[in-house]
Amino acid sequence: MNPTTMTLPRHDIADASLAADGKKRIEWAGRNMPVLAEIRERFEREKPFNGVRIAACMHVTTETANLMITLKAGGAEIALCASNPLSTQDDTAAALVHEYGISTFARNAIDRDGYYAHINAALDIEPHQVFDDGCDLVNTLHTTRQELLPNISGGCEETTTGVIRLRQMAKDGALTFPMVAVNDTDTKHMFDNRYGTGQSTLDAVFRATNILLAGKVLVVAGFGYCGKGVAERGRGLGADVIVTEIDPTKALDAMMQGYRVMPMHEAAKVGDIFITVTGNRDVLRAEHFSLMKDGAILANSGHFDIEIDVAWLEKYATKKNSKIRHQTDEYVLADGKRVLLIAEGRLVNLGAAEGHPAVVMDMSFSDQALTAEWLVKSAKDLAPGVHNVPEAIDKEVASLKLKSLGAEIDTLTSEQVQYLNSWEHGS
Repeated sequence: MNPTTMTLPRHDIADASLAADGKKRIEWAGRNMPVLAEIRERFEREKPFNGVRIAACMHVTTETANLMITLKAGGAEIALCASNPLSTQDDTAAALVHEYGISTFARNAIDRDGYYAHINAALDIEPHQVFDDGCDLVNTLHTTRQELLPNISGGCEETTTGVIRLRQMAKDGALTFPMVAVNDTDTKHMFDNRYGTGQSTLDAVFRATNILLAGKVLVVAGFGYCGKGVAERGRGLGADVIVTEIDPTKALDAMMQGYRVMPMHEAAKVGDIFITVTGNRDVLRAEHFSLMKDGAILANSGHFDIEIDVAWLEKYATKKNSKIRHQTDEYVLADGKRVLLIAEGRLVNLGAAEGHPAVVMDMSFSDQALTAEWLVKSAKDLAPGVHNVPEAIDKEVASLKLKSLGAEIDTLTSEQVQYLNSWEHGS
């Protein structure tokens, strides 16, 4: 597409002059997303999304840009808005509009009113499908934009937090169309959540604080796939890792992997760095702040900025030293102790770093692209509620990724297939 001759789509971005730099970074990410590139080539030929309008509320990053470009190549009309004000890359947003002709509503550090104005601007496209990171777009549809619900055939949710919210909506009978939990596919949570979150979260902590992790006590709140990833990377870098959990099975798993397990009120006394990855609220709160060491570092790698009680810090800290380092605020408590909060308690790996490496997002966004294609044909047969990605899609993405990495695997012989599908063979 020639950016000098195209008609610009609807948009609200920070700085159009950043478009050329954004295009370079989008192309760089694309080099590390070979599976999505292969899917895009097929989409360009087959145009599975002709006549389909898609509204997406996602992190506006170079990796997301490659997904949007793939969907557009397949014939979709797209409107993208940001799912987190601090994760928006202004150069990426500019490039999407001015280099790729994709309607984008995203500005870094926009306020709450602007955030929801952007969601509504994306929904003005009157979408047939929706992509969500955290369920805010779907929630808006069901609360203030209900007139659009009859148009919606289905959608995809990519985050653990969003899937939790969607399942509650479905349980309450509030969800009016099928949503596919892309987050729950093996090629998403086993790799994106674990290896992507683990590496990018610690990357953000290092960029913000320049701390040496070796020898420090790292407290990881939550031992799902994201928590496992943070704990594994932390231990690999020499940290003494403590896990806090509410689930006895996950806590047992953490213990058997060699981590210390204890309640947060005990971990708060000894931790140097605290990272929350639970999907719940108030995981770190006043009773914990009061127990922490002077200089404790707090970060959240869950989707929403409520896992750490930032509101309490804002209200009761005697002093706030803003941005003493990159994306790091210092709060002085009544007893004189200081706690350091990274990225305002928002999703730290995108607020203080660049998020997951593109090679990991290649799988997650390939899942999204193929699921969206499947929904075009299958959504009419799905009841309102939360559905799983078809296993065939998950396996296809894994196979394509292995191929891109130069790896091969075995295949079953006919005798093995027969054995696995028969109960008549004895021991």
